[in-house]
Amino acid sequence: MKERYDIVIIGSGLGGLVSAIILAKEGYSVCVLEKNNQYGGNLQTFVRDKTIFDTGVHYIGGLSEGQNLYQYFKYIGIIDDLKLKKLDEDGFDIITFEGDEKEYKHAQGYDNFIKILVNQFPDEEEAIITYCNKLKETCRKFPLYQLKQGKPYFDDSEIFSLNAKSYINSLTDNKKLQGVLAGTNYLYAGDSDRTPFYVHALCINSYIESSYRCINGGSQITKVLIKRLKEYGGETYKHHEVVKFGFDDKKINSVTCKNGKEIKGDLFISNIEPKLTLKLAGEDKFRKSYANRVHKIESTIAAFTLYIVLKPNTFAYQNKNFYHFNHPDRVWDTQSYTHESWPEGYMMTMGINKNTDEYGDSIAVMTYMRYEEVKPWQDTFNTVANKNERGQTYEEFKAEKAEKIIIELERKFPNIRDCIQETYTSTPLSYRDYIGSNEGSMYGYVKDVNKPMHSFLSPKTKIKNLMFTGQSLNMHGILGVTISAVTTCSEIIGKDYLLDKILEANKEQKTI
Repeated sequence: MKERYDIVIIGSGLGGLVSAIILAKEGYSVCVLEKNNQYGGNLQTFVRDKTIFDTGVHYIGGLSEGQNLYQYFKYIGIIDDLKLKKLDEDGFDIITFEGDEKEYKHAQGYDNFIKILVNQFPDEEEAIITYCNKLKETCRKFPLYQLKQGKPYFDDSEIFSLNAKSYINSLTDNKKLQGVLAGTNYLYAGDSDRTPFYVHALCINSYIESSYRCINGGSQITKVLIKRLKEYGGETYKHHEVVKFGFDDKKINSVTCKNGKEIKGDLFISNIEPKLTLKLAGEDKFRKSYANRVHKIESTIAAFTLYIVLKPNTFAYQNKNFYHFNHPDRVWDTQSYTHESWPEGYMMTMGINKNTDEYGDSIAVMTYMRYEEVKPWQDTFNTVANKNERGQTYEEFKAEKAEKIIIELERKFPNIRDCIQETYTSTPLSYRDYIGSNEGSMYGYVKDVNKPMHSFLSPKTKIKNLMFTGQSLNMHGILGVTISAVTTCSEIIGKDYLLDKILEANKEQKTI
């Protein structure tokens, strides 16, 4: 380690690593500190029975040439090294409902998306076209999403006051179409009363433009990011959990890690949960009103995930994702489950490796789980580096939940139980311990149409040389977090300057 760094980044999630590369490219000396055994935050994968599972990244949008995430990844130099599989163009996301055998399809490309849906809802062409136009119009109001220069969008109150469910339902009286258009809201933890339409639009638009799976899991993104970072002179250190900030005259001058090491720096970027960052820095270093505001921001609901290792050559590989709901009229309300009704819906996706052909080797099924369900075990902490058994009751709890999900899956795939070799699970505690999210939250902070600005955090904090990046800033997901890193770095090197560099890198590609 150097005696001092220009930039010290705490946490190696996507936001931290992208920020590190951008700043290292500009000549800053950069150091990234990670508490875990594995880098990458939500990009982490794990292996069971020689099978790779993703913890958070099941598919990615906007990665075809010229699209927004492609351009960002081109600039940071990782796009050409990624091994991707394009999902089914005529139905990458399938929405299904209990009691209805039809599969409703979301297709890639707007023309195709409209064509396929109109085939399924022939009387609803106008509503479907209006919906697609509204998605595109909304996304145009976010300059960095479009890689365009422009003022921040905060002065456009209409963007923030439009409720997603209300808008979608205003387009058509067809309850099934309403459910189909909203059917992928597990991507952002949709909530009937609170989710703004812009959150829906920013998530869904990039997937309609193009959708890909990572071959052998999302951790390949981390590996390529770290490789690039090192080429630019950046450094990464795992098993370096920051436990304390050191101050000199109201500015941070160092961080101390659990292993006793002190790392000095000029500027510090926190890629960990803002609530936790405030605690580490000491809440007395912030205005009381600011600390209270951060603590009052609600985190999105957590998840329970069932990971299935399949017996060889038993279950056909599905090049698509399935979103299933027990009740078409509760597509927005499956967070409000009861013990008896859980799970009211789920998202099912399959893993893919370089040898995947006709049959798949793994399935992941994600559904909502409120943190209160795992509170009996909340004082335990368990990761690869810190083994801590939670006891028999916890194992029984997970087994009961896994069985309920398998019963649900059997309704859609009657022979699935015979295809299962082994199952594994993760709960809100798993996400809390491995990812560091508040109470295992899936997607950072709740965006509430009734309190539009409440959950927005500036990258700048009230400590002059401490900044935030990551999914808690503005938007979650691969694209949202990449843009959050660009936003953070813009505060250091200038927004117009950085955007010009990104566009330049993509122009060079076209010339080549």
